Amino acid sequence: MPVTLNIPDEILETIKVPKNQAEKQLLKEMGFLLYSRGFTSMGIARKLAGITKWEFIEGLAEREIQRHYSEKDLEEDINYAKGG
Repeated sequence: MPVTLNIPDEILETIKVPKNQAEKQLLKEMGFLLYSRGFTSMGIARKLAGITKWEFIEGLAEREIQRHYSEKDLEEDINYAKGG
């Protein structure tokens, strides 16, 4: 089930991103945040962010977010790669 977030215009106007790039940038930042907090695996986070593995790894370094990768993360990434 998809989730829709409603961000009021007055808040969007304060975000220092061009309006036509706001949705993409917010999804990208959300992917990094969810990953950094341990809520999701790297594969799922970068799918949400809409970027490649290497772009995600570079983004982690830019944001000084440590990579974490457990056996559970590996299983999730394998299941995702299989289409499940």
